Formats: sequence, C-alpha cells, structure tokens
Amino acid sequence: MNCRKVCTRAHARAALVARQPHRGDSCAELPIRSSHVHIPEAALADLRERLARTRFPDEPPLEPWSSGTSLAHLRELVDYWKNGFDWRAQEARINRFRQFTIPLHGIDLHFIHQPATGKDAATNPTPLLLAHGWPGSVVEFLEIIPLLTGRFTVVAPSLPGYTLSFKPGQPRFGVEEIADCFAELMTRLGYERFAVQGGDWGAFIGSRLAAQYPDRVLALHLNLLAVRRDPKIPAGTPEEAAYLQHLAHWLKEETGYQAIQGTKPQTLAYGLTDSPAGLAAWIAEKFRTWSDGGIRRDDMLANISLYWFTGAIGSSFWPYHARLHRPWPFETVGVPVGYAEFPKEILRPPRSLAAKTYTDIRRWTVMQKGGHFAALEEPRALAGEIVEFFTSLGG
Repeated sequence: MNCRKVCTRAHARAALVARQPHRGDSCAELPIRSSHVHIPEAALADLRERLARTRFPDEPPLEPWSSGTSLAHLRELVDYWKNGFDWRAQEARINRFRQFTIPLHGIDLHFIHQPATGKDAATNPTPLLLAHGWPGSVVEFLEIIPLLTGRFTVVAPSLPGYTLSFKPGQPRFGVEEIADCFAELMTRLGYERFAVQGGDWGAFIGSRLAAQYPDRVLALHLNLLAVRRDPKIPAGTPEEAAYLQHLAHWLKEETGYQAIQGTKPQTLAYGLTDSPAGLAAWIAEKFRTWSDGGIRRDDMLANISLYWFTGAIGSSFWPYHARLHRPWPFETVGVPVGYAEFPKEILRPPRSLAAKTYTDIRRWTVMQKGGHFAALEEPRALAGEIVEFFTSLGG
C-alpha cells in the first residue's frame, strides 16, 4: 500500500491513503488511485492545543448574531470541538464510500464513485454528478448518497481547491475550469452522458456544464438558481418586485464575505488557516444564516474539520475571485431543468425570472422545509425530488 501524506509547515494535513485499483475494478484501466481519509494523531493533538489557546474577542452590545457569529455560540462550539467531537467517527463515515483521486488539469481531483445498488444496478443506471459548494464539502452528501444509489451511480467530487482536492501551490479554478474538469472526469469514468445536481457553486458549475456540454448533460437538477443578481431590472409582476426587494437587501447586508473572498482572499486565508476558532466562526455563521436549523453540529464540525486538516480554506475562496473578475459564466441553459425551492434558501427568484436563464424548466417544487444546505438539512426530501425529476424524463 502506497501511503501519501499531505503536509504543510503550519500543521499536518489530511492523509489520503492511496493504492492502485484492484484488478477487476471498473476504473482499473484509468490512472486512478483509490483513497481513504486518515488524519494523523499529531494533527488531532495540534488542533486540540490550538483550540485550548483560543483568544476570543469581545462582542458589541447588539443582538447576538446581528454582526456575525455569536460569541456565546462560538465558545460552546470550540469547547465541544476540543472535548466532545469524535473526528474518527466522521472519518469512518466518509470512508464508507468508494473514494478515488485522479490527475486532471494539473491537480489531483478527489471524488466519491458509488455504484448503484437498486434494481437498475444490473442494467444501465444513470450516472449522476453531485456538485457541492462553499463552505461545503463531500460531507454534505454522506446521508443523501445512499438514498440515490437505488436509482443512480453517484459521482461526487471534492471541488478543485477544496478539502481533499487541494495541495499547496496547485492551480486555482473558477467555475469555468471546474466544469471542464468535471466533464473530463466523467469522460475518464466512461460516462459520455450523465445527469447533474447542484446547489451553491454546484448550481453554477452544473449550469455551466449544461450550457457548454448540452449533448452530454441529460438534465440538470438544482436547489439554487444561478440567475444574474441585478436588483435594478424592472419588475414585471408582484412576485418579481418582492424578489428584487429581497435581493437588494441581501446584496447590502449578506455579501461581505463575497467582497473579501473575491478581492483579497489571501489576506483572509492567513487568519483562517492559522486559527481553528476563526475558521469555525467564519463557516458556522453561514451554516446558521443560510439554513432552516436542520444541520447537526457533528456534520458541521466534520465539514469544518476537513477544511482545517487540509488547509484548503484559502484556495476554496478562488471561485469568488474568479466570479468577481470575469463575465457571468453562462448565458442560458437549454437542457431539461428541475428545481427544488427550499424556503430558507438565500435567494429564491420567481419562475418568470428563472425561465429567462433556464429555458426548459420541467419541474418546480416548493419544499416545505430546508435551506441552502438541502442535502444536509433535508436529505430524504431532496433525494426524492431528484429521483422524481429524472424518472419523469425517462432517464
């Protein structure tokens, strides 16, 4: 077994234990290595020591959370991360799935490749590409993948530059490069045509894939609509007027993270790469603000821990930098589209506006509960929507 440890000068990163595929593996003919996650004990000890030395700031005399992560919440979270959180249990959850790395476009791309297990497994299951976003990881998909493999073979990459798809010094990717990388991954896996599902950056990546490779993308399912965010466009309906008012508020009050991540990501990276408490505060605020309250603390900390151990937070900002300095990554999407509208999603444009970007919307479902991290918050509901949508297309 060839063990490959990924290290930094600041702290030990995640170790991806890799081996050559066994004979008979469906990927054996490709330059792919099967992998699993193992964090060295020294890295766990270092994390606990850093958490114990946390120097907390004071808090302004305002409503908690109104100016950022609540001090009381962060103190409790840091204490639990240090004294109660079981990383090895989360590591085992990730390692239940078939993981691989493949050299593509100048990086080693990590991905889960989980075969179908249902009645379609013996025939021709539909390959489904799942794309996460920021500040997420494949941890978002640990509950939903088993709910999908009854119908699909699931491919779930770690985004380039994110957690297990990061090494110091590697090229930085925006949405456009990630989409091309994922298209190449599916080709290398033997999937010339495939379905796509995504939220957050995954929605942008999926939309770019569908726009650039319409002959390859069977259909696209989204839980966020990647429409242009211009509050000054004229409203044609009361629904559009209400959305544009909400959009203007969101752009004013909720996009500070985009400004710094899109303009000076390196400056922010120093603090968050060196301080686990700082990293937790930066990410936990988004999990609270963007969710409907259905995220388990251990899931959130497993996700934060992956960013910490891999040291990938700085590189994960790059899609924001690329987005701020480039044109919108696609014009229109013509493949069949399904959309699950979760009530606590950060932005929920009405169908009349969405149809200008997604010209073949086949399914639009208003969900009862859930937010931006739908795969974590409501995995059964989202999985059901994904299955229903693709089944309705006959794929």
